[in-house]
Amino acid sequence: MWATASLWFEVAVVSIIYALGNIIFGHFEERTPVVRRVGKYILTLVIVIAISIYFGRTIAMASLSLFVVPFIYIHAYYLPRKKGINGFTGEPKSKYYEFRKWDKNIFDQK
Repeated sequence: MWATASLWFEVAVVSIIYALGNIIFGHFEERTPVVRRVGKYILTLVIVIAISIYFGRTIAMASLSLFVVPFIYIHAYYLPRKKGINGFTGEPKSKYYEFRKWDKNIFDQK
């Protein structure tokens, strides 16, 4: 009944990662356009599936796990030390919004 020999396994793994990421870290993307967020998901999915087709599932899952390296660098080193932003809470919000080039005054009526 349950077979992992198809590409649906890769789709499921990437989808679970994105679902959990949006649940846990979605508040950091509150001003990112939906098209960009969906595009990032589709691009990641296409890359992982292409790697799986051409190089095998082991290489695809290993390359997917390598995405953790830039995450750790950005959140543990770059944001706190270079920008003065807590890499895991996004505080102070004013610096985080400035870093993302978002309007800091979110309650303005335009």
